[in-house]
Amino acid sequence: AGVVISPTPDITDFAPIQYDPKGENKIITQYDMFTGGRDGVVNLPKFDMLGIRNLQFISGAIERIEKIRGIKIDIDNIPLDDPKVFEMLARGETVGVFQMGGDGLTHFLKELRPEKVEDLMAMVALFRPGPMEVIPEYIKRKQNPKLISYPDPRLVDDLEASYGLLVYQDDVLITAIRLAGYDWGEADKFRKAMGKKIPKEMADQKEKFYKGCKEYGGLKEKQIDDLWKKIEPFAAYGFNKAHAASYGMVAYKTAYLKANYTAEYLSACMTAESGDIETCSEYIAEAKRMGFDILPPDINESFSDFTVVVDPSADGGVVTNKIRFGLNNIKNFGEEIGKAIIHERKTNGTFKNIEEFLERVTHRNLNKKSLEALIKCGAMDAFGERGSLAANIEELLQFHKGVRVTDESQFSLFEGMASKPTSTLSLRGVAPATQEQRLAWEKELLGLYISGHPLDRYSDQIKKSEVTIEKLLESSLPEPKDQKNWQRNQNSQKSLLVAHIDTIKIIVTKSNTKMAFVTISDMSGVAEGVVFPENYKKIGGFLKEGTVVAMECSATNRDERKSILIDNIKVL
Repeated sequence: AGVVISPTPDITDFAPIQYDPKGENKIITQYDMFTGGRDGVVNLPKFDMLGIRNLQFISGAIERIEKIRGIKIDIDNIPLDDPKVFEMLARGETVGVFQMGGDGLTHFLKELRPEKVEDLMAMVALFRPGPMEVIPEYIKRKQNPKLISYPDPRLVDDLEASYGLLVYQDDVLITAIRLAGYDWGEADKFRKAMGKKIPKEMADQKEKFYKGCKEYGGLKEKQIDDLWKKIEPFAAYGFNKAHAASYGMVAYKTAYLKANYTAEYLSACMTAESGDIETCSEYIAEAKRMGFDILPPDINESFSDFTVVVDPSADGGVVTNKIRFGLNNIKNFGEEIGKAIIHERKTNGTFKNIEEFLERVTHRNLNKKSLEALIKCGAMDAFGERGSLAANIEELLQFHKGVRVTDESQFSLFEGMASKPTSTLSLRGVAPATQEQRLAWEKELLGLYISGHPLDRYSDQIKKSEVTIEKLLESSLPEPKDQKNWQRNQNSQKSLLVAHIDTIKIIVTKSNTKMAFVTISDMSGVAEGVVFPENYKKIGGFLKEGTVVAMECSATNRDERKSILIDNIKVL
């Protein structure tokens, strides 16, 4: 997000403006990236502002740690040599760790076995097109110092921390200064030319660099060729060291919190990503993998957001291995009524039964919609079976209405003197909800299955499948550039997967053919599935939400999001 700042109240004193053609009513300048401050054409400073969601993970975890454990974390003064952090990263446990969570980088981290923050800085800088080719050599040199060598003795002090390799933009600048005789201004022009990939400037700089290395540095043509080959990969993607250091520190801070305060950190991640159910489910899956029980909301334990359950019987309270959904995570449930429930519980203690809950929570927003949501998602399981409570919703509301009428009349007559409600609660006996009903309610109200999964009764078929969603996505291929490549990837690496179809979105293509995007899930996670027109003709009639299918499929990347390409299905 580039922000241009004007020294006067009116930006149009310096730059013409327009609405962003992408919409959202954003005001932007009409200048492109090469004017409007970049090169001083209109003399305006431009700032690049970068928002990082992981900072919210950190602040959320720190708040939870202080509330639960009474420990105030000064995140800017944590030890930078915590062995638990580096052991965790070396095991590949990178979910929720800033910049380290992708499959590719996780693989390199397991090989690297990082031991210092500088290793994280280097991986952040190198894991991008171009510089990425240096990673295997970086790992080899870290593991075996005998392999360390330098392009020139004059660069030993500058490249010692990166084992003799060019890792940062700064390394390229210092190479031009030390070996080609550039001053700092010339070196910065060198960086700009490479970063913008302007052919003429690049050609001019290459000529200047070669000439400088020969006349100033005394290097031979082959030495310069080798050096230029090392520099070229940085052309458009090189990180400067300060940027990599900042990213590396955020990565370390998130890893430190995850390694030392796992429950608080992962619950903070879930809360921050609660609006994106696919991403949130990744953190839930990670918590389950690490031994945590993920539980539905509970009116006696849940707070507004994802809640770490604390055992109050222990001295000062002990963090358990349980994380509950928060009341704000329930769909069709207002934030105000959630606050009212939490306030009443904090003020007068936990609720002992359904009658007491209905007597004490008299907020106007405790209505049919909100009460039904509480019951069906499991927040009132301690008070009765979900199916029974849901079937008696009118009786519960009538009881609650009687409580409110009695309370209001007693207050007006006797100015708030305590009075017991005159209504009584009598529930009809009904059959309990089936497992399918319970799961459907959880999916509808929480976005995920909590107490089980629709696949639970398909264990025999699952045993015959070759992969899970998680394993299939780990093997995803490089991002294809067109549908033809998608189909080729699909046909070359097909696997058999058993999954539940959660949602279906059918679209009509420009060629007036139908294709589908489906959300599928299994025990390991959730993914987007794609059915192209050719395959939709065969299987479109069998696609139905709520069904469990065996599918012939493969994985790939689409717009930097992993997807599963569905070739054929069989409804189980």
